[in-house]
Amino acid sequence: MQTVRFGRTGLKVSRFCLGTMSMGSSKWKGWVLDEDKTAPILKSALDLGINFFDMADWYSNGANEEVVGRTLLKLKQRDSLVLATKAFYAMSDDANDQGSSRKHLMASIDRSLRRIGTDYIDLYLLHAFDPHTPMAETMEALHDIVKSGKARYIGACTMYSWQFAEMNAIARQNNWTEFVNMQCQYSLLYREEEREMMPYCQDKGIAVSTFSPLARGYLTGVQKSARTEHDPFLSQFFGDEIDVEIANRVVKIASDRAVQPGQIAMAWVAQNSNSTVPMIGADSPEQLRLAVEAGEIVLSAEECQYLEQAYRPRDMINDYNYIRRPRSYKS
Repeated sequence: MQTVRFGRTGLKVSRFCLGTMSMGSSKWKGWVLDEDKTAPILKSALDLGINFFDMADWYSNGANEEVVGRTLLKLKQRDSLVLATKAFYAMSDDANDQGSSRKHLMASIDRSLRRIGTDYIDLYLLHAFDPHTPMAETMEALHDIVKSGKARYIGACTMYSWQFAEMNAIARQNNWTEFVNMQCQYSLLYREEEREMMPYCQDKGIAVSTFSPLARGYLTGVQKSARTEHDPFLSQFFGDEIDVEIANRVVKIASDRAVQPGQIAMAWVAQNSNSTVPMIGADSPEQLRLAVEAGEIVLSAEECQYLEQAYRPRDMINDYNYIRRPRSYKS
């Protein structure tokens, strides 16, 4: 598999990153796979040339890191892997066991290292923005984590562009480690990051890794699956008239090309210059193979226009914006 440079860093990663939220424990969420079903997917990912794997302490309440780390380190040497994990969300009822305070981040990195079975993380990310902790406290703590050798690079996930830019500015002013990565949602159904976040990252040489290319399964053309049955956010985020129209267009092009709808949705993200590294998820080795093969599909300018032209601005999707106003489509 082709490798790409990770933003302005010297790090090389596989063209695709395997997101592992669906791996860990089915007791956490009904659509999550247990260890026996995740091992074949992880092995297939390595066989396909993927070296970049994304985890989080919150996924399966820690079981995600244990399962993914244990499996990968049995199959591959540590230095051949690029491992990412995240911290922010509450891991217990303890008031200090959440957020981006120095106390929580310092405890979280050590626990993640133990669960994964490694002495360093390649990419350590804030899973969300913490409005209750001073930005300087968070950035200094992340800088100390990097200088301690426990993480090589730092990044952040879905937040407002001004928050991300301000945190990097604080780090720069204090000669602390800056973010080299923004991980954000991006698909034919959600393109709001094109307005500010992605141009900012391109200007600063920050790698953008994009998740949910299939809009939590909405663009697969499958009406019923484990994800659609158990994921409450699917109906909260997607399903208005514009989403339906775009999904129908995905199905139309997939039919014309004799491929899966999900492959068309994936291909659109994969060839989009806004995404440095698309993140993919899979429930089986076959699903993973189809996602990787989608990267070889080249959509024409006319096909892209057809897929994109129905899009209309929508509400931002993050932890601090819960209002979802449905939109109507008019051709």
